Amino acid sequence: MIQRKRNQMPKKLDGDTRLFPIIGDPIKFVKSPQGLTDGFAARGSNAVCIPMQVAKDDLDAVMHALTSTGNVDGLLVTMPHKFPAFSYCATNSDTARLLGGVSVMRRNADGSWHGDMLDGLAFVKAQIDHGACVKDGRALLIGAGAAGSAIAIALLEAGVCELIIHDTDVSRSTRLSELVADLGRGCVRVGPADPTGCTLVFNATPMGLADHDPLPVSGDLLNSSMFVGDVIAGRGATPLLSAAQSLGCRTAHGVHMVEAVQEMMLDFFLG
Repeated sequence: MIQRKRNQMPKKLDGDTRLFPIIGDPIKFVKSPQGLTDGFAARGSNAVCIPMQVAKDDLDAVMHALTSTGNVDGLLVTMPHKFPAFSYCATNSDTARLLGGVSVMRRNADGSWHGDMLDGLAFVKAQIDHGACVKDGRALLIGAGAAGSAIAIALLEAGVCELIIHDTDVSRSTRLSELVADLGRGCVRVGPADPTGCTLVFNATPMGLADHDPLPVSGDLLNSSMFVGDVIAGRGATPLLSAAQSLGCRTAHGVHMVEAVQEMMLDFFLG
């Protein structure tokens, strides 16, 4: 683990500084910019990560502008751009290609983009680091979007014996279940947002970003034997995690996922 000073900034901030924007909507909850900027400095790289508020309809214009900006060496991609951003990549990792989505992009030698999806690996690492027994577990995954899809693959690769996928868009959860079932690892099925009998409960939706959001899983269905994880960062314990903690569940929140992915992103961007 790299030791960093709090609020550490690059020793240099000048015309040679390399830029690594994070694009999303909303962007105010992201926690990556400071940690990644500190990580660049710790590795001796003159680089900064900057947050950029980019609406869904503006992605094309922004991507063309960033591609034409010579000192933009990489991008972090968050909601709602992870699937659309895939189309801007000339090359991709196997996971990104399987999902059709990316969470990070870096320049190829010819200036084009190479994409990868690190969300799943980072999420599962964060859960294990905070006490989840993923191997041979029975997991309920809420959300079959870009993050949920990556998490589904990572959970199966980490050894869950059963994965139940729920999304309010049934066609999306069905597509994901069919996709990951082809991996031949563990039992995968579509099911309701009912964690009864599960040892792991994971939220991979935006539910919890706003105070008025409903819980992705009813708190009445949780019990202390379950581990509960949430992808949402910037809020600490989300309402779901607060409900789980009140019952004695062990939990992990989105900032833990952000912390887990920091070194992965630095390796990806800096090689």
